[in-house]
Amino acid sequence: MTNAQEHAVIIGGSSGIGFATARRLLDQGYGVTITGRDANRLEAAKQELSGRVDTAIFDAADRGKSAGFFENLGSFDHLVLAMSGGRGLGPFETLDLDEVRAGYEEKVWPHLSCAQAALPTINRTGSITFVSAVSAQMCVPGLAGVAAINGTLLTVTPILAVELKPLRVNAVAPGVIDTPWWNFLPADKRQSVFDDYAAKTPVGRIGQADDVAKAIAFLVSDSFITGQILSCDGGLRLAA
Repeated sequence: MTNAQEHAVIIGGSSGIGFATARRLLDQGYGVTITGRDANRLEAAKQELSGRVDTAIFDAADRGKSAGFFENLGSFDHLVLAMSGGRGLGPFETLDLDEVRAGYEEKVWPHLSCAQAALPTINRTGSITFVSAVSAQMCVPGLAGVAAINGTLLTVTPILAVELKPLRVNAVAPGVIDTPWWNFLPADKRQSVFDDYAAKTPVGRIGQADDVAKAIAFLVSDSFITGQILSCDGGLRLAA
């Protein structure tokens, strides 16, 4: 089977890491479907991409709609779960645990429910790739909540690789990446945070979405890799 015959679905593909992954896989000859909740953002993303690309509008947190999407889609080869989440940050002593619970609803459940809903139609010689975060691999104060959220995805990855074989299941753990996730900060503050992390990171810079997209594309394309967690963080976890 050649790339041109393979179909990758990217849940959360209208921006950031998901969008960069769509572009990279399209460049490598895959057919791609990107999904998202906002019709305008999806259409704008589609216009920026070239190749065999389709779109689908639905909320990945809605299990019924996720199941309906995969049922209507039919057979496909690769699933990339790129939904992001930003809840759960802060010192544990004062951490709002309801925010952590909401973080699970925002990220973990959509990842797991979409992966489960895809099983009847995904090609079992294909792959599932979770996009977690390096926070789950770092011992840094203030990250307990977000680490718990992202750590769930890292924990289930090798288990599912064994349980769902020969379907390959892997995860990518990005570090600090310049994506719209950071738009909650004013531009000057955001740049200050980026500069601080760049100084702490062994490679001397923060990441770009395409850095992570390369890692995802590698896991999608290499049929001999499964059950792996690929940290794509410029070595930030080592410095921390």
